[in-house]
Amino acid sequence: MTYASLQNLIDRFGENELIQLTDRERLGEVNQAVIERALTDADAQINGYLSVRYTLPLAAPLPIELERIACDLARYALYEDRMIEIVEKRYQAAIALLRDVAAGRAKLGVIDSSSMQSSNNGAQMTATSPAFKRGDSQGFI
Repeated sequence: MTYASLQNLIDRFGENELIQLTDRERLGEVNQAVIERALTDADAQINGYLSVRYTLPLAAPLPIELERIACDLARYALYEDRMIEIVEKRYQAAIALLRDVAAGRAKLGVIDSSSMQSSNNGAQMTATSPAFKRGDSQGFI
């Protein structure tokens, strides 16, 4: 399950920024392998927090917050040692929200596994007296 795509990153931050962050060969284009690695790492980080409260994978449709969080985490990873303040702040806000979700202080709008109660709707048998007694058997039971 992926929470964000290359197109989501382009829509949020612009293709020029992504080219600057990923174009290691100086080809003038987005390096999709670098983007995919950053998005995969973001998904893993998100899942680490969500797995505390939710059964994964989440059912569709996914909350839009997860796309934004994945984009912010991936962007943070892409900046590496060239960090700028707004990227750092967005990353910190995303991590804070994930921590709040994991702790139950924030909700994503999906059913969490901690609030699900186990069902006792299975078949049950009751009897007033036992149908078979050990003393009544002729050595079979």
